[in-house]
Amino acid sequence: MHKCWITLLTSLCLALVQAKEITNINASSAAQDIPVSIKLKKIFLDAARNGEEAILAEFLAARYDLNVRDNQGYTALILASYHGHGKVVDQLLKAGADPCAQDLRGNTAMMGAIFKGELKIVKKLIATHCQADQRNNAGQTAAMYAALFQRLEVLDSLVAKGANLKISDAQGNTAENLAPAR
Repeated sequence: MHKCWITLLTSLCLALVQAKEITNINASSAAQDIPVSIKLKKIFLDAARNGEEAILAEFLAARYDLNVRDNQGYTALILASYHGHGKVVDQLLKAGADPCAQDLRGNTAMMGAIFKGELKIVKKLIATHCQADQRNNAGQTAAMYAALFQRLEVLDSLVAKGANLKISDAQGNTAENLAPAR
């Protein structure tokens, strides 16, 4: 579908949902009815995953919930960070997306960006208000990810922000013992 039509459809759907005038796009078959809110969430998260700034701008203009999650707990910011869409990350952060939000495993946008090697995005996320030692469900921190994947510049930045390299995860690992000798 052409981007212009997607943008127009998204704006129209958002306006209708906000006005509570419709609850389903497909009213013909109850088995195929998918609530508009679910379709909009998919469009929003797919736009973040794919770096579609124009579509996201429509959602932002409509004051859509920036921290809505998919079934794995991924937010738009987590998806954009993981997939390397720096401009979308900027767009979402500026609009107020929660940089500290965690998916169902407790991982953050920063952890995903470190894993994928999206270092420019990591720098942006380090500059947010999130705690340097925020842990996932396994007790791992962003510093542990940086050490494990040998992102030494990131590790240094996290230390400068106050990360404790001696904190251990559920397996007894620390960022200090995961980091290569320097």
